Amino acid sequence: MATHTPGQRILELRGTYSISRETLAERSGISVELIAKIEDEGHIPDLAPLIKISRALGVRLGTLLDDHEQLGPVITRAGEAAASVRFMTGLPEDNAPAAAKDHKGLTFKALAADKNGRHMEPFIVDIEPNSVQEKSTHEGEEFIHVLAGNLKLEYGAVAETLNAGDSVYYDSIVPHRVLSADSQPVRILAVIYTPV
Repeated sequence: MATHTPGQRILELRGTYSISRETLAERSGISVELIAKIEDEGHIPDLAPLIKISRALGVRLGTLLDDHEQLGPVITRAGEAAASVRFMTGLPEDNAPAAAKDHKGLTFKALAADKNGRHMEPFIVDIEPNSVQEKSTHEGEEFIHVLAGNLKLEYGAVAETLNAGDSVYYDSIVPHRVLSADSQPVRILAVIYTPV
């Protein structure tokens, strides 16, 4: 089955709804240049722009990330998440080698990508030791459970360290980001809820 990038989905939806890039930019608050980069170059931004674009198009975030959907429960067996990388986010270090610039720090592996009509987005997220992330803000809520490593959560003006087994639930509208607390890899379960 053919896969679709978020940019291809956005382009398809714009065509279906007869929405220009300029109109989508105005509705979403995302620049025309970034929308063009997502559609034309397959660029994957942070979650916040994708959520804003999905809201402006009147679709769930999952619609931009899904390859196909099914009704009923979706089971992801151990080891299957690794094969379902949806996107990577982050900022490359200025002095990183060219090959490393493609991998930006956080790798999102979808756990329920094929579930039809879902409102939550569960991911296994691998955080590289020296990933560089901008703070993100978007509608909805997030739940994080640390599976391995030590996580640094920056939430507004507060910074907290969470260790393996710890969890946190927060409103996503507050600027936030997750990083390694000790320059070691971190693995988390992240569930993102965005209202329709």
